[in-house]
Amino acid sequence: MAGKLTFWFELASTYTYLSAMRIDAMAEDAGVEVIWRPVPLGPIFGGQGWDTSPFNIYPAKGRYMWRDMERLCAARGLPFAKPDPFPQNSIHAARVALAALETNKGRAFCKAVYTAQFARGANIAERAVLEAALIEVGLPADLVEAAADSARKAELKACSIEAAELGLFGAPSFTVGDELYWGDDRLEEALAFAAAQPA
Repeated sequence: MAGKLTFWFELASTYTYLSAMRIDAMAEDAGVEVIWRPVPLGPIFGGQGWDTSPFNIYPAKGRYMWRDMERLCAARGLPFAKPDPFPQNSIHAARVALAALETNKGRAFCKAVYTAQFARGANIAERAVLEAALIEVGLPADLVEAAADSARKAELKACSIEAAELGLFGAPSFTVGDELYWGDDRLEEALAFAAAQPA
């Protein structure tokens, strides 16, 4: 392996769905180690004065994003369904992701959550949706309940603090040391930079 790249993902983010479904295969080809870190965007958006997604605040931008997602998913062979509501409350899903990522099935769980939401339109704030995603990848459904403890809440808050310190303002984001890349369309560039770093 060459350098390391941290993948900051928001489970309710449309464009992060695109990155999550391709980053591991691309990183393997590039010889880059990827670390998955959840980052709820609510607090970050709040710091920018937003109380919802900018795609809701700016209707023209939102219309473009939904059409852009349709085109990109079609081009990549990914199913796509517009979830309702959008954005969804992903806080508990992110805590479950932290627990799942302590196993070798964590990334598969995250992808299952993205698929439930953006391929089938399911609401990832619902316990049953998260339990189904866990079972689908071979993890125990009771992780949903276990992830509600105070330690897991503190762990997710620490992720948010670290993301803010790194200057993250949206997702997907990719960091290599202090270097920040934002957006699915910067994934290739971020991987190339990481691959050029010493192991």
